Amino acid sequence: MAFTEEEVVIASSSSSAEAGIGCWELRSGAENLRYRSCSSPSHGLISVGGRFLASSQLKDSSSNSGSILYWSWNKPQVEVKSFPAEPINPLACNSDGTYIVGGGVSGSIYLWEVATGRLLKKWHGHYRAVTCLVFSMDQSLLISGAEDGSVRVWSLLMIFDEERQQRAGHLYEYSFSDHALPVTDIVTGYGGSNAIIVSASQDRTCKVWSLARGTMLRNIVFPSVIDAVALDPGEHVFYAGGRDGKIYIAELNGLGKSNNNYGLHIIGTLSDQSKAICSLAFALDGYQLVAGSEDGMVRVWDTKTHNMIRVFKHAKGPVNNILVIRKPPALYPRTSANNPASVARKLSLPPKLEKYINEESDFGVCITPQPDNDWPCDLTYGTVDSMNKQISELQQHGSSGASEMEIERLKLDNKRSMQMVQQWKKMYENLHQFAVGELLNGEAGDASLAL
Repeated sequence: MAFTEEEVVIASSSSSAEAGIGCWELRSGAENLRYRSCSSPSHGLISVGGRFLASSQLKDSSSNSGSILYWSWNKPQVEVKSFPAEPINPLACNSDGTYIVGGGVSGSIYLWEVATGRLLKKWHGHYRAVTCLVFSMDQSLLISGAEDGSVRVWSLLMIFDEERQQRAGHLYEYSFSDHALPVTDIVTGYGGSNAIIVSASQDRTCKVWSLARGTMLRNIVFPSVIDAVALDPGEHVFYAGGRDGKIYIAELNGLGKSNNNYGLHIIGTLSDQSKAICSLAFALDGYQLVAGSEDGMVRVWDTKTHNMIRVFKHAKGPVNNILVIRKPPALYPRTSANNPASVARKLSLPPKLEKYINEESDFGVCITPQPDNDWPCDLTYGTVDSMNKQISELQQHGSSGASEMEIERLKLDNKRSMQMVQQWKKMYENLHQFAVGELLNGEAGDASLAL
């Protein structure tokens, strides 16, 4: 059986902790385990590398600062509870779940290493509360939006490079301030450094930005405030969820002609007269669009036929977070010791996230782009320290077949990670040599140096 064929829809609400987190099979509509005690803000729910769920909580009964909670896939109750230095709104993680990033109500941004819980970096990102966080597809950039209306692009390499920061005079790569009201959602395209960003705001606009040029490509005005956006995988259109209950379809590459009265570049809608659309996410097939709305319902749309094909009931309040991911191995029935689900059940969750940076801690940070298809998709540990920690924990828990398999996997991941680091280091040195040669000689150097 292929364990990556099935998809699950995950939804949460900010209305009440009793609603918890719902989890359904996308294909059949069957509900899986419901995870308890979650009341998350918009963009505050993530799947960390497919290994576990994490959610920010603005209010916590045991702390005034809010919390970040972890759930295992096969247990309904919260297993790990962290208390950051301030309440966290949005959460994001890179594709392999090595790092978690949180946006604070003060405008600060926090970056933690998942395996150790270390707070690696904190920086002042915005003048008001952070509302959105998303990684670029190549994992090298972090894009944030805030209540001050700004959208900022951060290079993770620059965040840890003090020399580059001093030369630039600021941490961000780009700062866009064209929105007049708070940013409500951000999505990125698939083109790496040439990708686009689509941002939505309470000012009733969605703006399309170029990552390569750092400029705005298109400004689209909607009849309603837009709280959620989803980018079609083909990047011909994007979908914008309005507070009027409509999902607007906006073109990215057209000439601005519209066949309706909605406005320039808006070419249609998906609508069933529901309440405000709070969250949107595409299924992995690229044509099923999942929408969470204020009436507590989750609706699945076929974007080819514009028909609604499935409905899930989640809560009484707004469904402000939707995830669609491959079904985790832990949600499959256990059949044998060699089943990936069996291995997943034996792995413990990582430790709590640190509240403050440990200035005395000596560590190295490795931020690398997303591996290509020739690399395994489960490179989940970012430092040698964290890999050794996991290996030590597994050895202490015995030498079962599953543990031995996991230890060997970690050793292989460690070796491959080091190979990738060396590859990127060599590429950086070659590119640096090429750039220096171009500046000194006034002409392009040997193009082969950059390869």
